[in-house]
Amino acid sequence: ELVAFFQPKCLAGQRVLITAGPTFEAIDPVRGITNLSSGKMGFAIARAAQEAGAEVTLVAGPVHLPTPRHVTRIDVQSALQLHDAVLPLAAGHDVFVATAAVADWRPADCGAQKIKKDGSGRAPSVAMTENPDILAEVARLPARPYCVGFAAESHDLAKHAREKRQRKNVPLIVGNIGPSTFGRDDNTLLLVDEQGERKLPSASKLHLARALVAEIATRLGAAKP
Repeated sequence: ELVAFFQPKCLAGQRVLITAGPTFEAIDPVRGITNLSSGKMGFAIARAAQEAGAEVTLVAGPVHLPTPRHVTRIDVQSALQLHDAVLPLAAGHDVFVATAAVADWRPADCGAQKIKKDGSGRAPSVAMTENPDILAEVARLPARPYCVGFAAESHDLAKHAREKRQRKNVPLIVGNIGPSTFGRDDNTLLLVDEQGERKLPSASKLHLARALVAEIATRLGAAKP
């Protein structure tokens, strides 16, 4: 509480919606498809936004992290659940930060029972279908919030982040190299907007979250008529 008290209140009066962590796409009752996202970056952003005076709602995938103080948390498992939690809330918020590492694909059908090996050495065929693009849907809302996307890449970070920003039609994409940051307490971020790129050098995720919150506050101020 004392640390939060002394943080600049650059988001005072703003409502911020944040997603964090991975999603889990069930194949059968005991197995599924997921990724290595720990949720730490998204939770740090939720804390930083709350410290900055915002009213924060955090929609979290399956992670084992304590909820930041004074943050409203909604827990989900799958991308469809994340979608169904975010879309009704988005238009009532001023800022949407899509930090979650949402699975692009999910099994078309979830088996009612555990899929067993049959000794043939052949893996079962699992039909896949594409998950909804949550960030793009929020960005298309008539009264959309200020949208910030995240791009966790394994290579060509700047190129993929630029393409993602244009494809999803959002003002800001925050890029990082996923394999080098998943589960860690530090990160390096690349801010990509229509003016170009700017790197936030390696630091703790909370330090970077506070820097990102300050960036968002500045951009919100510039966007106001």
